[in-house]
Amino acid sequence: MGDSGESGRGRVTAGGLVAMKKRGEKIAVLTCYDYLFARILSESEIDVVLVGDSLGQVVLGHDSTLPVTLDDMIHHAGAVRRGLRGPMLVVDMPFLSHQVSDEDALRNAGRVMRETGAEGVKLEGGGASVRDRVRVLVGSGIPVMGHLGLTPQSIHGLGGYSVQGREKEEADRLLREAAELEAAGCFSIVLELLPTALADEITRSIGIPTIGIGAGPRCDGQVLVLPDMLGLNPVFRPRFLRRFAELGEAARDGIAEYVRAVKAGEYPGAAESYEG
Repeated sequence: MGDSGESGRGRVTAGGLVAMKKRGEKIAVLTCYDYLFARILSESEIDVVLVGDSLGQVVLGHDSTLPVTLDDMIHHAGAVRRGLRGPMLVVDMPFLSHQVSDEDALRNAGRVMRETGAEGVKLEGGGASVRDRVRVLVGSGIPVMGHLGLTPQSIHGLGGYSVQGREKEEADRLLREAAELEAAGCFSIVLELLPTALADEITRSIGIPTIGIGAGPRCDGQVLVLPDMLGLNPVFRPRFLRRFAELGEAARDGIAEYVRAVKAGEYPGAAESYEG
């Protein structure tokens, strides 16, 4: 089982996720980028925490994931690792950190594992080059999560943020690439923005878990971006997103009340002050 997490269970592993799929047990995944939220996630029953390159948009203020660097990912993943106990920690390999060569991919993934304490990395895309990179990393002892469908690092080539796999040729390619990623050694695959029927077909065709985001309810698990599902990013409203809290609204109310109390001379009061 490994180390005990703060939620009282053992550490989640890649093999444990495959076993969950075999049992028909759904897998819950969330992104995270900092120490404080990692501590909160450690108190939950979340299975996997992904330090996604989505930090480019939701933390660093870029308009895509492309400017995110390997050092950015290592910096944030290290903070998450220091607060996380129990869930499996997976870190995105950012744009151009694995696409150039096998040697680059192994060197950069090795840095992520060594410098952050992550238990796996995620690579976007399919095809021969990604499949070969997966084989190299897995062969060196680095667990790899795949990612098919909408792959944000390829957004300019895909022509925008839209549902993938609606045409038969594209659907057939995604089915083939999922099987190839499994054969190469991936322990799971994220399926992003796919029609429900296609995501279901991929899920039933492979023995490793699929983690959906905008891919319907029949994947083996689901992932959302933590600030989005907590209501911290009010302008982002894709169809697949459900807000499970409204922390942005609560934060705005709290800040407004703080400003009012300071300006009215009500804060700090006697209870927040020191005598003698």
